[in-house]
Amino acid sequence: MSGTESTRTGRSAAASGRPARADARRNRDSLLAAARDAFAASSDAVPLDAIARAAGVGIGTLYRHFPTREALVEAVYAAELDQVVSSAPTLLDELEPAAALRAWMSRYAEFFKIKRGMSDTLRAGWASGSIATPATRERITATIAMMLRSGAEAGSLRSDVDPEDVTMMLLGVFLSTTATDSPDKVDQLLDLIVDALRPCLSDH
Repeated sequence: MSGTESTRTGRSAAASGRPARADARRNRDSLLAAARDAFAASSDAVPLDAIARAAGVGIGTLYRHFPTREALVEAVYAAELDQVVSSAPTLLDELEPAAALRAWMSRYAEFFKIKRGMSDTLRAGWASGSIATPATRERITATIAMMLRSGAEAGSLRSDVDPEDVTMMLLGVFLSTTATDSPDKVDQLLDLIVDALRPCLSDH
C-alpha cells in the first residue's frame, strides 16, 4: 500500500469513528462523572450546558455523546447500577461480611440519591419506552443475597433472612429520609438494619 493510500485509509477510519479516540472516551467519562455529581447534588433538572461546563467540554461535545437528556440519564443510571452491583465482591474481599454489607449499603444509598436527581426523566423515559427499563430491583436483591450468604457462612450474618425483605427495608429508609436529607439519620438507620441481620447470641 502506498503512503497516499495509507493516509487515505487512516482518514477513512477516523471519519467512521473506528477506533474510538482516547480523547473521545475521556470526554464521555468526564460527562458521565459531571452528570453524576450534578444529579447527586440536586433533585431539580440540571441544565445540560452546566454539565458540559463541569466536564470541561462544550455543549456540542455533550450532544455528540448523548443526543438527548434521556440518553445521558440512561447512561448515568446504567453505569451507577453496574458500579453498585460490582462493588459487592470487592468489599467482601476487603472486609468481613457484615462490615462489607454495611459499606455496600452506603454505596447503594449514594446510588439512590443520584437516582433521585434523575427521577423525573427516568419516569417519563420508562413510561414512553425511550429509556430501557433495567432490572434494578432484581440485581440489587441478588447482590444482597450474595452478601447474606457470605455472612451466613462466616457466622456473622443470619441465614434465615429473605434478601427481598432487606431490599424493602433499605428502600423504606431511603424514601422516608428523602424529605429531611439527613445523612446522619440514614447512617443510623442502616446501622440498625445491619444489627438486625446479625445472629442472636442464643443462636450460638
